[in-house]
Order: sequence, then C-alpha cells, then structure tokens
Amino acid sequence: MEEINHRPIVYVVSDSVGETAELVVKAAVSQFSDSGVELRRIPYVEDKGTIEEVIYLASQVKALIAFTLVVPDMKNYLLTRAAEEQVETVDIIGPMLQKVSELTNKKPRYEPGVIYRLDEDYFRKVEAIEFAVKYDDGRDPRGIIRADVVLIGVSRTSKTPLSQYLAHKRLKVANVPLVPEVEPPAELFKISPQKCIGLKISPEKLNSIRTERLKALGLKSEANYANINRIKEELEYSEKVMNRIGCPVVDVSNKAVEETANLISNMFQRK
Repeated sequence: MEEINHRPIVYVVSDSVGETAELVVKAAVSQFSDSGVELRRIPYVEDKGTIEEVIYLASQVKALIAFTLVVPDMKNYLLTRAAEEQVETVDIIGPMLQKVSELTNKKPRYEPGVIYRLDEDYFRKVEAIEFAVKYDDGRDPRGIIRADVVLIGVSRTSKTPLSQYLAHKRLKVANVPLVPEVEPPAELFKISPQKCIGLKISPEKLNSIRTERLKALGLKSEANYANINRIKEELEYSEKVMNRIGCPVVDVSNKAVEETANLISNMFQRK
C-alpha cells in the first residue's frame, strides 16, 4: 500500500499567546521556497495534559514542536516526554534566557506573558504619536490643555519633528506656531509655564532654513517668508510671547532635532 505524504507540520507551543514562537518559525520557514510547512499554534499551555496531547499528535505525523515555555517544570516535562516519544523539539526562548541570565547574573522571572504586559508601554507610545499628529501646528487649542508638553515657536523651528520624537518617549505634545498677525491661543496662558517650551533660533539660521525650504517648493528665495527683516520681526514677536508666558526657552540654532528632543525629554523626566 502506497504511503500517504503528509505536509510538514510544526506545532507552536506556548504558555502565553505564542506569537513570538510563531514569528520565529515563520521567519525560518520563509527561507525555504515551497516548503509547504503548516503551523499549528497551541497557546496558553498550562497543564501537562495539553503537552501530552500535542506530543501524541506530533508523533503521529512526525511533526516538529517549537516552544516558548518559560516555566521550568512545564518545559522539562515537554522535553522529557518528547524525547521518550522521539519527537523533535526546538526551544526558542530557553537559550536566550540562559545567556541573559549569565550576562546579568540574575535569574529569570519565569512568568508567562510578561512581554504583553510590557506592551502597554507600546500602546502609550502609539497614543502619544496620535496625539502629536492631532494637535500639530495649532490645529486645535484644546490639545494645549491636555498635552504633557507644548512647543511654541515661529515657522521652521522643528516643532513638528520634535513633537514626533518626544511622542516616541511617550510624551503627549501639542505645538503652536507664533505669527505676529495672529493672537496666540488663550489656552497658552492658562497652563503651567513649565509645561510650555519656547523654541528660539538665530535670524541667520532661520533665513538659511527657510530659503532652502522655498527652493524645495520651487518658489523664489526672495519671498517674504525668507526675508531677513520679516524673520527678525517674527523672532522679536515670539520672544515677547515667551516672556509673557514665562516658559523655558531652548535655542535650536545649532542643535539636531534628536539633541533638542533629548534635552526637553530630560527636563520633563526630572519633573
């Protein structure tokens, strides 16, 4: 009787969601064209009965078991029973745990699902990024009240990229452009001055930045936007607003965006 050809199977076993193990297996499988490997994820494995069932299924089809079991008792049980049933296994997280333990001279916590609790930090970051986009360039003054940080300054003082950098540090940032012809939002004078950061820049540096910006847009560099007298007028106005608020001021003339973002972030971490 002709033997039936089964598709290669990998059982992905985890005491948590199992995404980490599945991603690693998928990355490995992707290196083999038309491998036909089938992945079967078994998440939240908390008892030896489930392990017995998986080993039995794997033994019937000569499957591979890839696992991320951090609880030593469960891990050792799987390894012992798999060896007895001649089922191949791959410990995805164990060797890394061992090496990190040796590196730090500390013992692992052996708690399933810790990474997903840490991911709350990721969601806070996403929320901060969405906040920065929503309240960019003074679109909605209500953001000024809700923000952790409010950046103010004339056009081209890196308010938007700074907002994004700070958002990645989980700070909710609103930014407001200062223009002589436009009265600043009343909300700027209702918040704590320490929550607001003024961005100042030298007239020469701003002239250079704005001139390059006009060229990139295909416009003439003689436009009022890059006129040095207009720039000085804007900077004088912004200085008056910052003095009126009484907020800290950062000179961005010769600083990279990353440097300014780290400086501001450190100011708020100290608070």
